[in-house]
Amino acid sequence: MKPVNHRGGATPADSGAWRRRTWLLLLLALLLGGGQAALALPPTDVVVEDRAGVLDRNTLVPAITAIEFYEPTKVAVYTYNGSVADNLNEEVLRFARAEHPDWISPDGQKWADGLFIFALDPVGRHVGTYMGEDRKVSLEERDEIQNAAKDLLRDAQWTDGTIAGVRRGAELINQPWYRSAAFVITAWVTGATAALGAAALLILRAVTRAASRKELERGDRSYTSVSTELDVTELNAGTIPEASSYGSSVLEKHRTFLNRYNAATELSNRVHALAPKALGRRSNLRLAREYADAAAELDALDDVIADSNALLNRSSTWPTAWDRQLAPFRSDLAGLEQLLSKRHGQGDSATAAALRSFRDQSLQEIERWTAQLTDGAISPETALDRLRDARTHLSTLLKNHADTVIDGFAKTEREAKLMRREMQNAQDGLDHRRPSYEPSILGTVYPSYYFFSVPAFNSGLNTGVGSVSTARGGGGTTGYGSSGGSFSGSGSSSSF
Repeated sequence: MKPVNHRGGATPADSGAWRRRTWLLLLLALLLGGGQAALALPPTDVVVEDRAGVLDRNTLVPAITAIEFYEPTKVAVYTYNGSVADNLNEEVLRFARAEHPDWISPDGQKWADGLFIFALDPVGRHVGTYMGEDRKVSLEERDEIQNAAKDLLRDAQWTDGTIAGVRRGAELINQPWYRSAAFVITAWVTGATAALGAAALLILRAVTRAASRKELERGDRSYTSVSTELDVTELNAGTIPEASSYGSSVLEKHRTFLNRYNAATELSNRVHALAPKALGRRSNLRLAREYADAAAELDALDDVIADSNALLNRSSTWPTAWDRQLAPFRSDLAGLEQLLSKRHGQGDSATAAALRSFRDQSLQEIERWTAQLTDGAISPETALDRLRDARTHLSTLLKNHADTVIDGFAKTEREAKLMRREMQNAQDGLDHRRPSYEPSILGTVYPSYYFFSVPAFNSGLNTGVGSVSTARGGGGTTGYGSSGGSFSGSGSSSSF
């Protein structure tokens, strides 16, 4: 019902708002299901020709079978081990002519009707998409399909990348007009701009509000933990031996603890004073995140203060505190094999052998240090020194192996420089997806970039390979090469 004024008629302002809401509801009904709903059809057939041997059929086939297309569509997946110089389009056509003539139209000039081919060359780093004339999409949409798979493919997740590409293909092939991006853009231009803008604003605020609440909850968990243990933290700090080099460094951090706690309290008061609606503003999301980060770092620091007191004074809980100091190093050692076995990991190199040897030796050393600590043969400071030296040695070995990986993947000095930069950014903590603060005694005493960790190496390698692949020109290739003849089926490939 329309809103009315005191005389029974709609007020101008309320009438305009009512019309905008009506526009919004009508447009959303059309976008989300207006008109005749598109059919949701599973593939008519799924054919997998995994000549590269990189796909998990038990995962791939059920996943593709569950994907819904707008029209009855046969899905074919083809993989082979080629080279960087190969034309994947030409190879897919060659294979189809030799092994699957049913993939080609009766006149031999197009791909068969009702067909969607997803092709992958994991060695040459190419991905391609091909369609029958009744299933073809634009070149830009073919790029979208391929791009949907590339992040996973760059990380050698061949099965998941293939599934992601086929899923995006299903979303775009024979897409109804009212679900297309072109229609949405037209709707904005032709009068629905205000309605969609209001909807976008509402959605953005809702998403921001949810993110703010999540940050607020994260901050409250840490802040409550710090507040509850505040007296204990002060007692722990009061008995840390200042004569210890590690103890004095941790105490230096503690001297600013109360000031930082007061600052976190002020942030907490500001965030909790916000009305629920105000949490939907981006500026307040930043405030909530600042509060959560500040509280989380304090929470980590009070654990380090407790561990320093327990370990350096060899109290009854020192074994647990020592285990927490070893945890980052153990994690690095455990992650080495996965790093070396991944694509471009150069697992057969001399630097890889050095890393494996160091891992095996270090696992024995950890047991020896712990036993010596237990017997009193070495002091806690000596144990921490040995742990620091071991992690420093691992950092050196990882840097050496980074040179091996770069030499193996980069083809030019420009590419090598690009990869070195990404590796350095990862070591320096410029990858914001990873926490920059390590909640340990060594992580508190030394800056975040002091040790080169396995997660940082993996991050730098993935980013470096992706950057070089992009720089090499991952643009689409549409021709079928010299052997293609007059074949002109819809399809293209690109590198990743």
